[in-house]
Amino acid sequence: MAYTISVTRKHWFICLMFIGFLCLSGVSATTAYAASIEPFVGSYHGTTIEHADYELQARDLDVTITSTERGFVVDWTTVIHKTDGRKKTLQLDVEFYATERPDIYGSAMRSGLFGKRVPNDPLKGEPFFWARIVDKTLTIHALYINDEGGYEMQVYKRTLDDDGNLDLVFRRFRDGEQIRDITGKLTRQPDRY
Repeated sequence: MAYTISVTRKHWFICLMFIGFLCLSGVSATTAYAASIEPFVGSYHGTTIEHADYELQARDLDVTITSTERGFVVDWTTVIHKTDGRKKTLQLDVEFYATERPDIYGSAMRSGLFGKRVPNDPLKGEPFFWARIVDKTLTIHALYINDEGGYEMQVYKRTLDDDGNLDLVFRRFRDGEQIRDITGKLTRQPDRY
C-alpha cells in the first residue's frame, strides 16, 4: 500500500509539473506572438486637417514612438491653431506593454500603490488606453467615461506607408456617434543621434 501512495504522489507531481510547463509555455508563446513595434519606432512630424462642420482647421503634430523592455511608449504633442490666432498645445505620453492576447497592448500611465505602473481608472474620469498592431497599422484607443455615465472613445490609427511615414486617421465618438474626424500625414524625422 505504501508503494501505491508513493507512485500516486509521484504521478501527480509529474502531472502538475507538465501542466505548469504547458501554462508557462502558453503565456510565453502568446506574448511572443504580439506584433512588433520596431517598424514604427522613430520620431514623426506633420500637419493634420480636421473635418468639422465643413470647416477645415490645421493642427501641427509631433509623435515619438520608442520601444521598451516590455512594450513601447507613444509620446505625442498637438498644436491646435485657433481661428483668432491663438494656439492650444496638448501633450500626452502613454506606456504600452504586451498582454497575453496577440497583437493587443495594455497601458500603464500612473504608479500604483507599490510603485508599479498601472492603467488609469476610467470610472474616476481618467482615460483608459489600449493599443493593437495589425499589419502596418498601430491603433490606439482611449476610453473616457463622463460624469453622466456616458462615454467618449478616441481612436488613433497610424499606418506606415512604403516610405516609412505615417498616415493618421483620428476619430472621436460620443455615446456611439462620431463627432470628429481628422486625417493627416506625418513624416519620419532623421535620428538625432
